[in-house]
Amino acid sequence: MSRLSATLGRVKPSPTIAVTTKAQELKAAGRDVIGLGAGEPDFPTPSHIAAAGIRAIEEGRTKYTAVDGIPELKAAICAKFRRDNGLDYTPAQVSVGTGGKQILYNALMATLNPGDEVVIPAPYWVSYPDMVLLAGGEPVIVEAGIETGFRLTPEALESAITPRTRWLIFNSPSNPTGAGYSRDELRALTDILMRHPHVQVMTDDMYEHLAYDGFEFCTPAQVEPGLYDRTLTCNGVSKAYCMTGWRIGYAAGPEDLIAAMRKIQSQSTSNPCTISQWAAVEALNGPHDFIAANNAVFVRRRDLVVEMLNQIDGVECPVPDGAFYVYPSVKGLIGKVSAGGARIDTDEDFATALLEERGVAVVFGAAFGLSPHFRVSYATDDAALREACGRIQAFCAGLR
Repeated sequence: MSRLSATLGRVKPSPTIAVTTKAQELKAAGRDVIGLGAGEPDFPTPSHIAAAGIRAIEEGRTKYTAVDGIPELKAAICAKFRRDNGLDYTPAQVSVGTGGKQILYNALMATLNPGDEVVIPAPYWVSYPDMVLLAGGEPVIVEAGIETGFRLTPEALESAITPRTRWLIFNSPSNPTGAGYSRDELRALTDILMRHPHVQVMTDDMYEHLAYDGFEFCTPAQVEPGLYDRTLTCNGVSKAYCMTGWRIGYAAGPEDLIAAMRKIQSQSTSNPCTISQWAAVEALNGPHDFIAANNAVFVRRRDLVVEMLNQIDGVECPVPDGAFYVYPSVKGLIGKVSAGGARIDTDEDFATALLEERGVAVVFGAAFGLSPHFRVSYATDDAALREACGRIQAFCAGLR
């Protein structure tokens, strides 16, 4: 008899973490590897935010807190939603967790029953389907391919909804594609949702402030006030504030849902790191000028990567609206054989051979539910990106 639960057999480890770990292992073994798999900014946490964390330690703010966040952080989150999104929430409608992932997980655990369905546009962040499975639900994957700009269409959303649909998980700008939805595009989706009052909306707005070329972010409850009572608006400080390791995510939504999420958290992790909470207060309330400066660097890197990848025959790389990823298609390379003799039948074959033969670590598209593609994170320095893209060009030139 297995000592492990049947539920564990429904899920797989995170492929993005696996790629990063593999790259680190090869580097430790002396290989020349450039890792483009990690989804985190290479910028340090801004000094005023770090100082707030240090100050919290020095002032002895290191004890347990309320399960789902200190009052000061909840107040800062309410102010952020009002300022940035025109959404009014009370502290009782706010939950703070150990990263955005815990917030999503808590909500799914608190609401899903066996057989409940969750609509997830693909490509998707790797953890969405597995969190649904862990919570006992059934992911319903809806392709949003390169032909629609990696955006879910109203027709595809309508066709995916059934009487068992409990949630739509919505991510803009997207990981892994960087695609964002305009207000009109989002309005077309919210019009569909208004016709299906049993469907709740879980937004993942983690890349809200990483938006380029005049793209204007908006979130579903902001576009359609009629969805306010059915929406859990999720966000965090990881990406825009360069605080990935601080592990603070948050959400606002219906008070009964927030209370249920608090109950789940009280019996798992309890409160998020106290020091990180005080740093997050400063992140949300303090100066934000560094975001625009960081975004200018991201745009430069994005343009470098898009240009170099689009120079490759058989590769198509759309220009993303935000985040720090590109999601190029390798449809034109499938069926070829690498210089090292590896047959490229899938995007996983492509990523594996690229790592082994040229020392570049990317994440294969099947991990995100849409093939044949691969994801590049351009949240690393220009020199490394230029070298990595040159190696990808050389690898693809060697395909026969």
